[in-house]
Amino acid sequence: MSQPVGRPTPVTNATQTQKPSGMPVHKYGQYDAVDIPDRTWPDGRITKAPRWLSTDLRDGNQALIDPMSPARKREMFDLLVRMGYKEIEVGFPSSGETDFNFVRSIIEEGAIPEDVTISVLTQAREELIERTVESLRGAHRATVHLYNATAPTFRRVVFRGTKEQVKQIAVDGTRLVMEYADKILGDETIFGYQYSPEIFTDTELDFALEVCEAVCDVWQPEEGREIILNLPATVERSTPSTHADRFEWMSRNLSRRDYVCLSVHPHNDRGTAVAAAELAIMAGADRIEGCLFGQGERTGNVDLVTLGMNLFSQGVDPQIDFSQIDEIRRTSEYCNQMEIHPRHPYAGDLVYTAFSGSHQDAIKKGFDAMEADAAAAGKTVDEIEWAVPYLPIDPKDVGRSYEAVIRVNSQSGKGGIAYVLKNDHKLDLPRRMQIEFSKIIQQKTDSEGGEVTPTAIWSVFQDEYLPNPENPWGRIQLRSGQTTTDKDGRDTLTVEAVVDGRDTVLTGTGNGPISAFFEALAATGVDARLLDYQEHTMSEGASAQAASYIECAIDGVVLWGIGIDANTTRASLKAVISAVNRASR
Repeated sequence: MSQPVGRPTPVTNATQTQKPSGMPVHKYGQYDAVDIPDRTWPDGRITKAPRWLSTDLRDGNQALIDPMSPARKREMFDLLVRMGYKEIEVGFPSSGETDFNFVRSIIEEGAIPEDVTISVLTQAREELIERTVESLRGAHRATVHLYNATAPTFRRVVFRGTKEQVKQIAVDGTRLVMEYADKILGDETIFGYQYSPEIFTDTELDFALEVCEAVCDVWQPEEGREIILNLPATVERSTPSTHADRFEWMSRNLSRRDYVCLSVHPHNDRGTAVAAAELAIMAGADRIEGCLFGQGERTGNVDLVTLGMNLFSQGVDPQIDFSQIDEIRRTSEYCNQMEIHPRHPYAGDLVYTAFSGSHQDAIKKGFDAMEADAAAAGKTVDEIEWAVPYLPIDPKDVGRSYEAVIRVNSQSGKGGIAYVLKNDHKLDLPRRMQIEFSKIIQQKTDSEGGEVTPTAIWSVFQDEYLPNPENPWGRIQLRSGQTTTDKDGRDTLTVEAVVDGRDTVLTGTGNGPISAFFEALAATGVDARLLDYQEHTMSEGASAQAASYIECAIDGVVLWGIGIDANTTRASLKAVISAVNRASR
C-alpha cells in the first residue's frame, strides 16, 4: 500500500542501529567488579559531614604549571583555616627547600590554630622520613602521611618487586616514622599517622587489606590512638558504584575498624569523583581528601566545594563556611593562577543565571511564591524551606546577589524581564504589561543581538513608560491635580498640565479620579477607556512611593501606562498620561 503524498514515512524502529566507532577498544580491559551480594551502601544516606582534609597545598600545588610561591601558599593556608578545615596537608617537605621552609614558617609564626592538624607527605625511604618529621618540630598537631605503590602494574613495571617486598616497604616505613617521631618530636606535639596503599583502586582487594593490616600491626591502633588508612583512587578507573563496593569490602574486613579512620581520595579521570566520594562515605568511609574546585593532577582531585555544598543543599551542615563563595574563588584563582570555569557547580559566574524565558518565568514565580508562603506563615523568606525552580540553593547563602540570577538575551521572555524590574526597581508588572514590554525588549535583542543588561532594560523601560525632565516626550506633562467629591460620591478633578506645549487646565467628573481624568482628556481629543488598573507600594513607611499600572484602550489601541508617586492618586494620573503619551508617540 503506497504512502499518502506529503506524509512522513512511519518509524518502524524507534532507535537507529549504532555503528562501530573504529576506535581501538581492544586495548582496554574491563574493571573487576566486587562480589558483595548483601552490599548495604545503596540504602545509606549522608546525614552528617565527614571529616575533611584539604590537600590543596600538596596534591593541588604539585599539579600547577607555576607552583605556588610562599606568599600564595600562605594565602591558601589562611583561606582554608578561615573556611573551617581542621585537617590540611601542607606539603611534601622532603621534596625540596620550598616545601620544607613553608612548613617551618607556619609553625614558627604561630599560623596554625591549636585545633588544626597539619599533614605532610613522604615516601617510604629513611632519609626522606627523617627530613619530613624534622619539618614538624614544634607543631601542636601533626600527621605524617606515608605511601608506597601496591598496584600490580607498579609492582611489575616500576619497582619490579614481589607482593612481600612491597608489603615490607610499608611496614618498614611505618616503623621508621614512629622511631623518628619519638626521637625528634616533643610532648607538645599530638602526633598521628596516615598510610596510603597506592593505587588502591588498582590493587587486589585482598592484598590491599593484607598491607593495611601489616601496617596496623606496627602502629597498633587502639582507643585514643587512631590510624588513618587512605585508599586513593589516584587514577579513577571504575564506576562510583564499584568504588563504593571496594570501600564497603575494606570497611567490613579491617580487623581494628573501630580505631581506623577510613579516608577516600578520589581523582576525577572519569568525571565522577564527587559521586565516588559520596558513595564511599555511604559505604563506610569517614574522611574525604580533596582540593577546592577540584584542583589537582590531570582532571584534578575531588572537588571539596561541590561536596560541601551538596551537603548544604540537602540540609546537612558541611561544617565548612562557603558563605563568601566569590572570595573563596578569587583567592583560589590567585593562588593557583588558574581560572574557575563559569559553569563550575555553586561557584561559577553563570551557575545561578537563567537566560531561557521559560526558566526565568519559573524562577520569578518561585520567588513570588516564597514571599507569599512566608507572609502566610508569619515568617521571613529565610525561615521557610527553599523552593525556587532551577535554583537548588538560595544564591544569597553563598554571598551572591540576585542581580545575576536572570540575564536577558534573545531567548529570554517576560518572566526574566519582569524579574529584573521587580528585583532591581520594586516594580511588579501586571502579566499583560509584562508581555507588552517583553516584546519591546525582544525587538532590541533581535536587532542588536547579545545580552541586555539590567541597566539597559531599565533605560528602555524609562524611555518607553516614564518620561522625565531629561526626556520629556509626549503630548501631556502633569503639573498638579486636585479632586473634590460631592454628596453623591462623584469626583470632580481639576488638572494643571502642559498639553502640546501649552499650559492648560483640564476638568472632568466621574465616579473616581481616573474616570474623571478620562473625561477631562476628552477635551484634548483623546478617546480613552479604562481596561485594567493595579497598584502597589514600592516600600514600607509613610514616605513609601506607589506604582500604578493602567491598561487603556486609546483610540482603539490597547496600551499600558505606569505612574510612580508618593501620592496614589497622582501616581494613577501619571499612569494614564504614560499610556496616552505612548499612544501618540
